[in-house]
Parts: sequence; C-alpha cells; structure tokens
Amino acid sequence: MSGRVVHFEIPFDDGDRARSFYRDAFGWEIPGAAEGSYLVANTGPTGDAGPSEPGFVNGGLLRRESPGDGPIVVIEVDDIDGSLARVEELGGTTILGRRAVGEIGFAAYFKDVEGNLMGLFQSS
Repeated sequence: MSGRVVHFEIPFDDGDRARSFYRDAFGWEIPGAAEGSYLVANTGPTGDAGPSEPGFVNGGLLRRESPGDGPIVVIEVDDIDGSLARVEELGGTTILGRRAVGEIGFAAYFKDVEGNLMGLFQSS
C-alpha cells in the first residue's frame, strides 16, 4: 500500500467563480465546461498519465452537494476493500464503498475517527 496522497477534491457552488479563483491565485489549469459537476484541476505540468514531474498532485473541483461539504484528500491504496475494513477496525466509517472511476481504477470514501471525510483510490 502506498498511502500517498494522490488527488484532492474541492467543492464549489459556482464553477466559473471557482475556476477563475484557482487559475488566477495559483496558476492551475482547469479545462472543461464550468457547467459540469466535476472539473479537473491540473496544479502543475501534466501529461497523459498525470503529473509529469515529482512533487505535486492534481485534483478536481466538484459541485457542492450539501452545506457541510469540504475539501477531500484522496489516498492511494492497493486494496480498497481491505483498506475500508482496516479503517472500520480502527474506528472509522465507510461512507461510500468501492466504485469504478472509468477504466483507471476505483474510489471509495470514509470518515476518519475525527469525522473528516477522506477518499481512497486504487488503480486498475
């Protein structure tokens, strides 16, 4: 299991406003239609397989579903199901179990013992 942070998600209410803010404040490239519910956020040089140099992660901006939605850190694991089981053994809670992310892998969400919503990613 790598345990590395590999992705992030930041909620938005207004996609155009969020895109402009992160582009202008930090130089992020955010392609795609702002009317969508998910916008890819490239925080540095990016190739077909993701970041093209070490030291940073890319992420996304997603439409806020509820007032309590906050940023989510996504952690890479070798086995989502095994990781969720371990999270629960340690007092965490599964929020959304294993789901396919296109053909690139699988994602899941959990709450840690402090109530923080976190994500997991497993490559295909």
